[in-house]
Amino acid sequence: MLKKFKFIGIFTFAIGLLFGFGLPKNVQKRVLKEVGKAFEIEDFKMEAVVFSAALKEKLPNELTADKFYRLSSEDVLLGYAFVDQAPSKTANFDYLVILDLDLKVKHAKVLIYREEYGGEIGSKRWLKQFLGKTGGDRVDHESNIDGIAGATISVRSMTNAMDDLFQTIAILQANEAL
Repeated sequence: MLKKFKFIGIFTFAIGLLFGFGLPKNVQKRVLKEVGKAFEIEDFKMEAVVFSAALKEKLPNELTADKFYRLSSEDVLLGYAFVDQAPSKTANFDYLVILDLDLKVKHAKVLIYREEYGGEIGSKRWLKQFLGKTGGDRVDHESNIDGIAGATISVRSMTNAMDDLFQTIAILQANEAL
């Protein structure tokens, strides 16, 4: 079964690469694993969601074809995945946010953290603060998101990235794009 899961996920991304989008191989592998775990499923498709240029101009996040995906299994919509990078002190880290059908955060994961300090933002305990949040929510590292000693820059960066995503979701919903 696991081979089937890997084949379908890799096949879907390979098709995406033919059309000019895709994730780096090391990120792609982790995304497939996390989506499978989040939905407890091995057989699924990830299709890039493409938005009009006019709509993209309204969004806080730059939604290129390699960032926002529709997740489905046997032609049944499961939810969405958002993959992006955010800055830490001297490098960027990759993260994934999985949304359910109601566009609420089902799962958040720091996929690759490239710094010596601040990696604590990848802990399940810290990331659970974002679970259940959606387009109507706002998050801020000074008011409703806990800080982490020694990870101030990364906490701010991840919190700002999540807030931008929530604002993006709100705009997409208001424009009936999802």
